[in-house]
Amino acid sequence: MKRLALLLSALTALAANAELTLEQCLTEAEKNYPLICKRQLMEQTCNLSLSDINRGWLPRLELYGQATAQNDVPSFPSTLTSVIPDIKGLSHYQYKVGADLQQTVWDGGASSARRGIERASTQENMAALQVQVYGVRERVENLFFGILLIDEQLQQSATNIRLLEANLAKMQSLVKNGVAMQADADMVEAQLLTARQQDTQARSARAGYSSALGLFLDRDIAGETLVKPEAALPSTLDTKRPELELFSARNATFNARLKAIDAQLMPKIGVFAQAYYGYPGLNYFESMMNRNLSFNIIGGIKVSWSLDALYTSNNSRKRLQLARQSVDSDRETFEFNTRVQTAAEMADIRGLQDAMASDSKIVELRAKVRKAAESQLANGVIDTTSLLTKITDENQSQLTARYHEIQLLQRIYKLRNTLNQ
Repeated sequence: MKRLALLLSALTALAANAELTLEQCLTEAEKNYPLICKRQLMEQTCNLSLSDINRGWLPRLELYGQATAQNDVPSFPSTLTSVIPDIKGLSHYQYKVGADLQQTVWDGGASSARRGIERASTQENMAALQVQVYGVRERVENLFFGILLIDEQLQQSATNIRLLEANLAKMQSLVKNGVAMQADADMVEAQLLTARQQDTQARSARAGYSSALGLFLDRDIAGETLVKPEAALPSTLDTKRPELELFSARNATFNARLKAIDAQLMPKIGVFAQAYYGYPGLNYFESMMNRNLSFNIIGGIKVSWSLDALYTSNNSRKRLQLARQSVDSDRETFEFNTRVQTAAEMADIRGLQDAMASDSKIVELRAKVRKAAESQLANGVIDTTSLLTKITDENQSQLTARYHEIQLLQRIYKLRNTLNQ
């Protein structure tokens, strides 16, 4: 029992120290996004539609039964019936049951065109779905880097609190020895309480960000540590966004529809067979001599060529060409906007890199000023307000340096998201 408790404790500690990378977040978020289930539904729908199209090649069998009453029927001439009075002629009441069988031999490429349209439409829908799912990446990245920024704030807040606690202890010692006034100690303590209050607010904000990110990942990540990604710029500025795949898929659908137009202009060839049992039979003379039921069958080959498509084929092609031009225009607009956005993001990255070049020097100088102020306060050269100002300036410079580092990572990954690299 004791070993089990130790094992559970070790597993709990391991889970609490688990690390979570940005790539893991993006992968899990896409996998758990509710919209992703539509991909399987689209594939299943496409397979069912293709199965129905392929079944169009199966023979079509129609069973029927009919009974008719006619006001006139074929009959022998009166001169013949006067010689042979027993000839009845065809009955005005006719009836039969039978079956018609038809088999397509060549449909002019219509079924092939329909399969092409179905596959192309499915690919287009899946590309559109991928564009929507891709939008999740930016939301997850914003949450991820938001948590990293808060973590940096918490680390700096802890450093600032320790510094204020140390100065408060010194100030209380000076007050005790009669060197400083109680108001000076109270001022430092108020600043310490404010820093602790800001720390509490930051922890609350982090919990909210973690909760939101956990919803995308479909699990609780409160006990996990986020790992800073590498600050690696994309190797090229060529975009590989899923929107480009969507534009290509739409053009592929237009190509498939053009083939369907061509297929409508082709003749159709098939074979058929008809069989029935009833009256009259195919041998009319026999049916006119007697009115017995008989079995009859006929078969052959049929060629049909509908010219209706000739009237609208040119306009249909023109509509598809106009639609293709519209898609090409949308693609060019998207690529132009992406280039503009890429240029702006590269400018932001260069600006942050330039700012970071002097961050460490600023932090070093602020630390020297603060240490000098502590010494001056101990010697009575400056007051407490001046020291707190120096502490705040140092804390702000350190926090700004940390923020610049995270902001640079965020800008780099925003650029990579813009380019899909």
